Amino acid sequence: MKISLEWLQEYVDLKGVCPEEIAKRLSDLGFPTESIEKIDGDTVIDIEITSNRGDCLSHIGIARELAAAYGKPLRLPDVSIQESDVPVHNWVSVQIDEPELCPRYTARIITGVKVGPSPDWMVRRLQAAGMRSVNNVVDATNYAMLEHGQPPHAFDYDKIRGRKIIVRKALPGERLISIDGTDCQLQDWMLVIADAERPVAVGGVMGGLETEVTEQTATILLEEASFAPVSIRRTSRRLGLPSEASFRFERQVDTENIDWASRRCAQLIVQVAGGQIARGVVDCYPGKTAEAPVRMRLSRLKHLLGIEIPVENVLAIFSGLGLNPHRENSDVIVCTPPSWRHDLSREADLIEEAARCWGYEKVPVENKIRITAVPIDAREKVCQKIRTYLNGCGFFETINITFIDKQTAECFSPAPAAEHLAVSDVSRKNTNLLRQNLIGSLLNTMQTNYHAGNIPCRLYEIADTFLPSEKNQVLPLEKAKVALAADMEFQEMRGVLEGLLERLTCREGRFEPAGAKWAQGGTEIFVGDKPVGFVGAVEDTIARRLDLDKGMVCAAELDLETLIDLAANAKPSAKPLPRFPAIRRDLSLILDEPVRWAEIEQAVRSAAPSELEEIRFGGLYRGKPIPAGKKSLTVSLRFRDDDGTLRHEQVDQFEAAILNVLKEKFRAELRTV
Repeated sequence: MKISLEWLQEYVDLKGVCPEEIAKRLSDLGFPTESIEKIDGDTVIDIEITSNRGDCLSHIGIARELAAAYGKPLRLPDVSIQESDVPVHNWVSVQIDEPELCPRYTARIITGVKVGPSPDWMVRRLQAAGMRSVNNVVDATNYAMLEHGQPPHAFDYDKIRGRKIIVRKALPGERLISIDGTDCQLQDWMLVIADAERPVAVGGVMGGLETEVTEQTATILLEEASFAPVSIRRTSRRLGLPSEASFRFERQVDTENIDWASRRCAQLIVQVAGGQIARGVVDCYPGKTAEAPVRMRLSRLKHLLGIEIPVENVLAIFSGLGLNPHRENSDVIVCTPPSWRHDLSREADLIEEAARCWGYEKVPVENKIRITAVPIDAREKVCQKIRTYLNGCGFFETINITFIDKQTAECFSPAPAAEHLAVSDVSRKNTNLLRQNLIGSLLNTMQTNYHAGNIPCRLYEIADTFLPSEKNQVLPLEKAKVALAADMEFQEMRGVLEGLLERLTCREGRFEPAGAKWAQGGTEIFVGDKPVGFVGAVEDTIARRLDLDKGMVCAAELDLETLIDLAANAKPSAKPLPRFPAIRRDLSLILDEPVRWAEIEQAVRSAAPSELEEIRFGGLYRGKPIPAGKKSLTVSLRFRDDDGTLRHEQVDQFEAAILNVLKEKFRAELRTV
């Protein structure tokens, strides 16, 4: 932003202050100096403006900062305009169809203007600020923008059809030739300023060639408006159409002072081009909001800065910045930020204002930095164990965004997409739902890896999920989860989970059949009586849609908070190494298809003697020569006697008793082939 010191003097008295001192003061206030130049008897300081300080993209904005810094009054232009007897509503009407993208739009009419060259003083100041002269009307709008930061636009009123301005989104197939000659293919999400028949400007970016001000123009329609920054930024970049106006709208303008800016710009146009201003203004302002007060604790200011700024100085700084401060009590100052300060919304913002205006050089610098080591908490300990274990099992950790699209929500979340918390952001139309579980994100990541040829693929993620609260106006319930997804058999995934639970809780997991809309053959996981999660094989149609149909894909999700609680109460146990050998027997059983492993395990334990040390699932087979409706299931048994060596004859008896129970309960048969 190029600032003319001659121009700046109109708004704040800086006589006797050299340009280098002004540049240094601006740098101290957070506006670094790029260069200082002498141009035609004037001094121009080129300063850098951060993206959150759109209010300083003008001479008045910089003057306001310097007035507060030097303790001098700010002198605003005296805006007094002479209006004709004909009301502006006789000339034009304004309709805003997209109030979220255009919160406010004003229109004024100026008749009888004579378009021609601008006076030398205006040309000289515009050139000092880096802008070329076009004609007196356009120059007046540019001068007003550089003065107070609100970009106006002047239309040739006689080329506006239907005496109407409509602020709407572009229709499919609409085009516009901009003032600089660019052929703009408009998209249906772009905001346009239209008359009764066609677009006449790209809202907040650039006007159209058909309605530009020329030497034949006699009547001006003056636009002053406010536009949504994200929409302007997106449109400008998509069309490749940067402008001084879009640069300012992207950083927010002062919506409340738009009428003042409109009167000032009209005053300048009449001053340099003549004419009469129609009485009144067409002002559409459907979404006016009140400024919210911000509180700051003096104790917090001292704690963060390490210094104590006298209360009277804090109040003077805030008053100079137009923050309207007052003491709520001995510790709290309440400010109501002015409409041009969109960057002030929390306590830390006020503390930063106090610090930069008081002087960063007054904040002490110590030679030594003291660092206090803090032990890791219970959550991080459990997460470290999870990562170490899963990495050892061949899993890779992923970090996904918190948002999912509607299709993913419908496939994997317990609640329909309509019940998800969502953001209404024009830049995130698809993936705008806060996820209620992690499995959908993991499988989408797995799909990306499959397309890149990373097969086999084993992934996990530790992150928060967001469930809507049952009470209105209450923040969502954030629940931390651990999710796994891998192209492996169900039993292999179960083994991974069993090992993980035993590592964390020192207890075995229990798996009970359960269902989920995305899974086939799913089970709920318990540790003792506490449910900790769910595991299942991904349903075939979902796997095909995600291009994950090259084999079985399994996924699981565990509740991290429950695991942390169980890990806190885990008590590792130890026992001596066995002195006597064990005998292992594998029973291959032919069973009816509906018989579940949990039922088999329970029956075996009820019939087994105390010498049964371990029972494990050995495998599952379907196909020839197993009859239809049957399956072959292998049960692996390990027997050991702590008091002596077992004989095979004893184990034969144990086995026979177990088989009798299985035959009685499930009509089980020993497989012979």
